[in-house]
Amino acid sequence: MNVLRYDKNQIHELPDLPGVYKFFKQDGKIIYVGKAKSLKKRVSSYFQKSTQHNRKTLRLIGEIAFIEITLVNSEFDALLLENNLIKENQPKYNILLKDDKTFPSIVITNEPFPRIFSTRNRQLNTGEYFGPFSSIRAMNHILELVTKLYKVRNCSLSLTPSNIRKKKFKVCLEYHVGNCLGPCVGLQTEADYLQDIFSAKNIIKGNIQPVKQFFQNRMNEAAGKLEFETAQVYKVKLEYLTKFQSKTTIVTPTITNVDVLTILWSETHSFLNYMKIEDGCIIASETMEVRTHMGESIDDIFNYTLPIIQFKYQSTNTVVLSNKEAVLQENMEVIVPQIGDKRKLVDLSLKNALHFKHEKLKTKLKKQDSGERILAQLQEDLRLKTLPIHIECFDNSNIQGTNPVASMVCFKNARPSKKDYRKFSIKTVVGPDDFSSMQEIVYRRYSRILNEKTGLPDLIVIDGGKGQLSAAIHALKNLDLYGKVPIVGIAKRLEEIYFPNDELPLFISKKSESLKLIQRIRDEAHRFAITFHRNKRSKNSIVSELDEIKGIGPKSKTLLLAHYKSSKRIKELDLHSLSALLGKAKAQMVWDHFNKKGA
Repeated sequence: MNVLRYDKNQIHELPDLPGVYKFFKQDGKIIYVGKAKSLKKRVSSYFQKSTQHNRKTLRLIGEIAFIEITLVNSEFDALLLENNLIKENQPKYNILLKDDKTFPSIVITNEPFPRIFSTRNRQLNTGEYFGPFSSIRAMNHILELVTKLYKVRNCSLSLTPSNIRKKKFKVCLEYHVGNCLGPCVGLQTEADYLQDIFSAKNIIKGNIQPVKQFFQNRMNEAAGKLEFETAQVYKVKLEYLTKFQSKTTIVTPTITNVDVLTILWSETHSFLNYMKIEDGCIIASETMEVRTHMGESIDDIFNYTLPIIQFKYQSTNTVVLSNKEAVLQENMEVIVPQIGDKRKLVDLSLKNALHFKHEKLKTKLKKQDSGERILAQLQEDLRLKTLPIHIECFDNSNIQGTNPVASMVCFKNARPSKKDYRKFSIKTVVGPDDFSSMQEIVYRRYSRILNEKTGLPDLIVIDGGKGQLSAAIHALKNLDLYGKVPIVGIAKRLEEIYFPNDELPLFISKKSESLKLIQRIRDEAHRFAITFHRNKRSKNSIVSELDEIKGIGPKSKTLLLAHYKSSKRIKELDLHSLSALLGKAKAQMVWDHFNKKGA
């Protein structure tokens, strides 16, 4: 079984769909669960350079090893699934959401003329609860819709039939502003009020279609009677419902404890999605691939995978909803629902399995083809006789001739082979002479390869134009290698490619993958050379400063450099620290030197 994973380089491949994302550490532990209207945009925002990231977010980003996603039907579904996953897994960076008491629910009370409000204290004998909601904003959105559509009282009066008959109450301001129809004084019957409560309950559950149909019928009836003001009222309510896209399969009170296991079957690779449902809530979801080699049937795959995954998620459910009929072990039943909420759960599971299959196949094709495809394109663009599997690139670095160095980087199968990188300190060239430096390092590199018989590259790339290329060619001629190994130069100004003995350069399309590969190799050689140059220059400056101190020999210099690396750090040392390393006498010499210079 293979869980679909994304790394930081695959963020752009995430779907632009609503869902839940889970961040994992290298050891496989979930450290954060989040929801998104667009998984691609939300997850990408973490990895974009931003000064708005706080310290907690930066620490989170630093710990992310891979990402898993679960697709859902709407942003509202994502909110609810996020809530369930946080409660189940208690991720490190969701610390503020780990306490169940922080999640509000919507309750419809079981008193006469029921009230609808939000609460954090669930007392099941007081009414019917929906939620909990991980987003107060989403919950308030639902309550706001109910308030706009129905005249539900917000008082806490005991509206028993006897109290209403005895006229114990008077209408309040809510009645006068049109937010209540006055059930407390008998101006609204309980039957009429309960009809509104029934419709409101459907909306809270996400089942808005019957409500929309009811309003549509009333609007048509009013329009037919030329009661246009009444028709307008129902039209406005229909518009509210149209905007409220929240049919949810994440909280479905009618579905008790079941498992969902769907499959996209083939003779060699099958893709499955599993969901664990408890009390109508999805509390776990995983998508996987099963490879089959012996013609296993769906029954075989289900009987193999289901016990493993149920053990993993500690499920004891004996009913499994699926898209395929299957015969399971004893006491296990497979149901293939055709309509209703159960069918919608199966469809959601299939949606995840299908997305997993597409992403898996796309990733597989990319891994198989990307390197080979790019190298084949490079072979065609440069008119090479063989596929350039092994490429070496040279660059040199100096500042006004000081500390001249060079680098060679190696790419194999279009990927860096860092164990084959090499650094060169220029030995025979005096002053800033890039051409002679290039000739020296190319000669040194391939004379050594010829001596050690370690194998020549398929392509040599020189960072520079005609001058550097000519110098490298001269070195190859001296080694009798010219013509045996293809060599080109790349000039930075227009990114043109130069060939030996060719006056006109080759211009490869800026969008070409082959040019991007050459640029990447060139940039890596430049980076490697610059880093080596800086380190050498820094070390030489320290050594030259230590050389000025009388009485400090090579051993003392080596000790100081090994421990403190830079002259700045050495200057900041106190006498006690220097004495611990060099002894009192030499420590005093070093301390006096830097303090006198500082004075």
